[in-house]
Amino acid sequence: MLDRRVLTHFDFLLFFFLLPLMALSAFLIHEANATLSLKQGFYFAIAFGVFWVAFLIPFRHLDRSFHLFYWFCVILLALVNAVGTSKLGAQRWLAIPGTSFSFQPSEPIKIAILLLLAHLIRTNPVPSGGYGWRAFGKFSFYIAIPCALILRQPDLGTALVILIMGYGVLFLVGVHPKIWISLGLAFAIASPLIYSSLHDYQKKRIHDFIAEKPNYHVRQSIIAIGSGGFWGKSKEESTQAKLKFLPIATSDFIFAYFVERFGFFGAFLLLGFYMFFVMHFLAYFRSDPHDHFLQAITAGIAILIFIYTSVNIAMTLGLAPVVGLPLPLLSYGGSSFITFVALFGVFENLLAFKFGFGYNRPARKKGFLAQLVRALGS
Repeated sequence: MLDRRVLTHFDFLLFFFLLPLMALSAFLIHEANATLSLKQGFYFAIAFGVFWVAFLIPFRHLDRSFHLFYWFCVILLALVNAVGTSKLGAQRWLAIPGTSFSFQPSEPIKIAILLLLAHLIRTNPVPSGGYGWRAFGKFSFYIAIPCALILRQPDLGTALVILIMGYGVLFLVGVHPKIWISLGLAFAIASPLIYSSLHDYQKKRIHDFIAEKPNYHVRQSIIAIGSGGFWGKSKEESTQAKLKFLPIATSDFIFAYFVERFGFFGAFLLLGFYMFFVMHFLAYFRSDPHDHFLQAITAGIAILIFIYTSVNIAMTLGLAPVVGLPLPLLSYGGSSFITFVALFGVFENLLAFKFGFGYNRPARKKGFLAQLVRALGS
């Protein structure tokens, strides 16, 4: 039997947020494309196993493993440029040999960065007044390397997400204000050079965003959202998705399809659901200021959910450039979904084994198997 103290600290409320989103995702994807729904079910099954594997790993006892995992993910990112597969004009995937599946190495690198940042913050707690330039430079080194490799794919959206996630964690944990002021001034001065270094298609997306009329995809998305009215439409009346006017209705523009089906009322509930999801993790961030590992992980998860949700919805409304970010836990795809579920497993582990029992007992150092047996033993 599982130690009852583990269950006492397990966050069962997480499944109140996760399971409804999974059910809604399966429903919408099945309506739009029954074939894709079968693959999504396979991703759900993989994610279930990944969650429990992540939950049983003694993260509080790992040290060098965080660096090894980080550099392994960096190597995968480098392989994308050499042997990666292309979709929609971008080389971002690695094929899994012997299968029809592929994955994006830019997804597990998010886990690797968060785990490494959490480890570095735990071993080097925030000093009074916040981190200075030396510590900030060390953190930035680990954030910048994956971003540079992802930009070469090219995938500006994911690179920006990793930048915001990494520096967002540092902002919440504590960095001296003079550093942020200096970075803001440097970015403002260098912005013309940054723009000139963008690819042509990235510049076109910015031009489409600031133009009077949005591009075709965004126009069809806005039409789908507006046609949903207050209560939404039935499947047969959802002509934007049914007649294939709405592009990529199962992934990038799934929010537009959702609003066409469930209307403004459904959109209001969904946005509120995501808002409380983010607040749920931020509440744990503030729960124990001395648990730096838990703080970094919960801050990273909250930031990721907020960025993905806000950018995806703003994109479908024409309020942000189209960058291909999925709606978290709702859009079709395995890489992003499994990444979030793995982070949830890490989060649950840090909660359940936070105190001095099970395999995370700080007073005794045991092998991994002995720790695991002790955690599962009654």
